[in-house]
Amino acid sequence: MPSRTRGVPPPQVREPVAPRLPASLTAAVLPDRDLEDDGIYRALDFKGVDLSFRRTEAADFEGCRFSDTRLSGTELHRAGFIDGELERCDLSNMVARTSTLHRVRISASRLTGMTWSGCALRDVVFDGCRADLTRFRFSTFKNAVFRDCTMPEADFQNADLRGVRFERCDLTGAQFSNARMEGARFADCTLLKINGVTGFRGAVIGSRDAQGLVYSLAGAMGIVIGD
Repeated sequence: MPSRTRGVPPPQVREPVAPRLPASLTAAVLPDRDLEDDGIYRALDFKGVDLSFRRTEAADFEGCRFSDTRLSGTELHRAGFIDGELERCDLSNMVARTSTLHRVRISASRLTGMTWSGCALRDVVFDGCRADLTRFRFSTFKNAVFRDCTMPEADFQNADLRGVRFERCDLTGAQFSNARMEGARFADCTLLKINGVTGFRGAVIGSRDAQGLVYSLAGAMGIVIGD
């Protein structure tokens, strides 16, 4: 009896697991809690702290909260964030490579020019962030949501976005070349001047959102749209 070839179903849409912060946190005070190589930071409250332009290797943050904190220009390599919250923080031009975010929520923060390349992001929510010119190249997302974010020219080239949700985001001019997007969902998003639009194969897009992709799709196929 001949075998049947079955299509692989898209990943199930799941709500990201919320961060599990400890009941009580210890105030992080500089210089005692400054960033350093191989640093381990547990159950700390970074409030109004300036951690900008640091360079660290293999720092781990577990059960920490960051609020009104600056991490602009800071470079992290092999860093890990588990069960964390970042609110009203400045992460502009921050660079993280080969790092992880697991059960992390980032809200009302400035991410302009931030780079997370070759990283793993699982159960992560970006909510109400300014995230223009962000770069997530070659990163892998699982159970992740971008909600109410301004993201012109964000770069997701070669990223694994299967099952990721984009809700009410401005993605004008974003780059999706060679991204994996089976089951990715877009709702009430601005999708104008998209680059790498052919990477949207398998994505689920609302009818109103799809209208913004018409010109990008036509350009990718060499179609000229006349009046």
